[in-house]
Amino acid sequence: MAETSTLGYALLGLLARAPLSGWDLAQRLDMPAGYFWSAGHSQIYPELKKLERAKLVKHTKVEQRDRPDKKVYALTAAGRRALRRWVTTPLAPAPKRDELMLRVYSLWLADPADAVAFVRDQEAVHRRRIAEYETHQADVEQHWAAELDDPRSPRFATYATLRRGLGYERELADWCAWLASRITS
Repeated sequence: MAETSTLGYALLGLLARAPLSGWDLAQRLDMPAGYFWSAGHSQIYPELKKLERAKLVKHTKVEQRDRPDKKVYALTAAGRRALRRWVTTPLAPAPKRDELMLRVYSLWLADPADAVAFVRDQEAVHRRRIAEYETHQADVEQHWAAELDDPRSPRFATYATLRRGLGYERELADWCAWLASRITS
């Protein structure tokens, strides 16, 4: 059997929750999986074909009025077993690639006013994400409250990743604020 990519496992994780079309998968990779993973439409469809060839997913055609038929993908029993095994396998070290840190590493060369503007722009980006994630958190807590304490629930897992995304964005926004204040002092 061919090796499944990390994107493949991301798709299997989404399909473990519900059957979805390729378009629906792309939307879910934006939110809620966007807290920790992203992929473009052009990556999703070839990956679905690979997963189907490996018999980890299957599709059914759904007829649509005024649109082309769509494929709705579902996890197979083999796909669920593969995902279950993968979830607890050891992680390879994540590659360290962070363009913001790469730029900050040479920020001492920039005009201080330009550097502060750049860092404040980055802070604003992360503050907007915080607001977006907090809105989603309030919605999740309101609608899924009963399931958020059950670690066997997919909603608990979604909530756990949301909390991590919020923590990451808050720390980065605070760090940008600190950096901008240090440049101007």
